[in-house]
Amino acid sequence: MADRVAIVTGGASGIGRALAAALAARGDTVLVADVAADAAKTTAERLTARGPGEARAAELDVRDAAAVQALVTSAYEEYGRLDLLVNNAGIAVGGTVDELSLDHWNRTIDVNLRGVVHGVHAAYPRMKRRRSGQILNTASLAGLTEPPMMAPYVATKHAVVGLSLSLRAEAAPHGVRVSVLCPGFVDTPLLDHTNPDLPQTEAGRNARASAVRIQRRLYPADRLAGDILRGLDRNTAVIVAPATARIAWYANRLLPGMVRRITQVEGNRQARRLGY
Repeated sequence: MADRVAIVTGGASGIGRALAAALAARGDTVLVADVAADAAKTTAERLTARGPGEARAAELDVRDAAAVQALVTSAYEEYGRLDLLVNNAGIAVGGTVDELSLDHWNRTIDVNLRGVVHGVHAAYPRMKRRRSGQILNTASLAGLTEPPMMAPYVATKHAVVGLSLSLRAEAAPHGVRVSVLCPGFVDTPLLDHTNPDLPQTEAGRNARASAVRIQRRLYPADRLAGDILRGLDRNTAVIVAPATARIAWYANRLLPGMVRRITQVEGNRQARRLGY
């Protein structure tokens, strides 16, 4: 399905940029929304130059509900519709619960959870009235499992999974499709900017190294974008990639006690390596 109108938040880097590129490459019109206005503009210009789709930049802080509403409204006013909303903007926060401040918690909740709520609140009523549209919310494999030393992140991603599946059941009779993305470790700048604008921790400083230790090979964002498009076209409820992430998800569903013991042992090893 091509020639759709899509909004991708967090679209100037990482998973968002890769997905925006994949959408534009198949002929869609993409609004690249990001708090980093210059990066969004550069991304949109490059995607438009490549074609065949068109990309437009929009400065957006997903913590601002009014701004999210305004962007969705502008899409409907300019294009007459919004076929796909990707609530992808997010931050990574790592550290032990006792060393993380309420600022860490509040920032994570505001961006990772409230940002998704703001997008859903702005777009879903319009999609429901038109009986058409699709919403993709970006969570994480951490929204399906319980890794240690990232409790705020895990909490928000579990919430995004629950929100998405609840909305999916509610929206289906009205012609609106909802999916949630739960990737494993992806090779994006997120791993290098843990605890952004917040006090840093050893877990945050070593996020990329820890990810490589766990998954060995980080998944390329452009390959994940291909997985996402296939999942969206098939209306897959929970999109999980790469294969190692699916294995971890299945194992956690079938043998949760065993997986939790393994996670605890590995978490203790990681804590010792980081000096906790």
